Amino acid sequence: MNVNLPEPIVTFAGYKASIQNCSPLTVREYVNDIILFFRYIIVSRRGDKPEKTEMTEVSLATLDYNLAGSVRTDEVYSYMLYLSTARGNGVRIRARRLSAIKAFYKYHTAKSRRLQDNPAKDIDSPTVKPALPKYMSLEESIRLLESVPRDCPTYERDYCILTLFLNCGMRLSELVGINLADIDDDLSKLVVTGKGSKMRMVYLNSACRKALLEYLNVRQSKATEHGQPIIDKQALFLSSRRTRISNQMVQTLVYKYLKLAGLDGRGLSVHKLRHTAATLMYNEGEVDVLTLKDILGHEQLTTTQIYTHLSNKKLEEAAEMNPLAKIKK
Repeated sequence: MNVNLPEPIVTFAGYKASIQNCSPLTVREYVNDIILFFRYIIVSRRGDKPEKTEMTEVSLATLDYNLAGSVRTDEVYSYMLYLSTARGNGVRIRARRLSAIKAFYKYHTAKSRRLQDNPAKDIDSPTVKPALPKYMSLEESIRLLESVPRDCPTYERDYCILTLFLNCGMRLSELVGINLADIDDDLSKLVVTGKGSKMRMVYLNSACRKALLEYLNVRQSKATEHGQPIIDKQALFLSSRRTRISNQMVQTLVYKYLKLAGLDGRGLSVHKLRHTAATLMYNEGEVDVLTLKDILGHEQLTTTQIYTHLSNKKLEEAAEMNPLAKIKK
């Protein structure tokens, strides 16, 4: 974070990072949203047209607690209109930016107590219709697993990564962050660190145990085949440089195998593998939504409930279970 930013933003960002334990990416998004908002306020108050101003060049030197505390509710409404018309921000982005403004003022009115009023407090957030996540069918998931060539030098590693994604519904950061010490001795479970540095137990099925065992059996030998020692000794998944595999590298290999499986061009990604795991567990594996919530590490049940709307299969099955279904005239 840029420590040269005005104090109101720096203290807010510090609170999100140190007290609320938000990830660096989340904190950066909050900061960027707040910066844009106050640049808009500064530009509009000096009589310039925000839609004709290069916002990245607007100085925040005048932003202090007096300026932040003088913002009116009508200015927030005007900013939201600017986001929609001048910047073409969709409903999700506008909702996120408004949420950042509310969080900023909530902190400074209730926590730091440097401000008295929250001008965004009573503004309704734009209604965001939950989008049904993209996912792969069972057959497509099998095709993806089978797309890893057996003669690939990193076959065991890549196959294990895809297997864990599709069976456990891990997030990208969770998988990349796995250490050898996180894995139980009998490979029955492992610990991952999710959002907000919250740890949870992930139980491994037979497919995961087999893939993990095969990878562990070759991890050391393949990583040191050129006589160089492993640099990140604790990391489970290693790159060709013998360091912990990066998020970008995992994304690259997933896209590669999606293309090999003929599944590219559909907007599928690493995160869609998580959606696929959740969907398969709910629709094919008869996993109830409460259990699925714990498996995925969701804070709120409403986040998990989106998977209950992905398929009409269960509704069709329920209709056929009616004892009158087979009565015909």
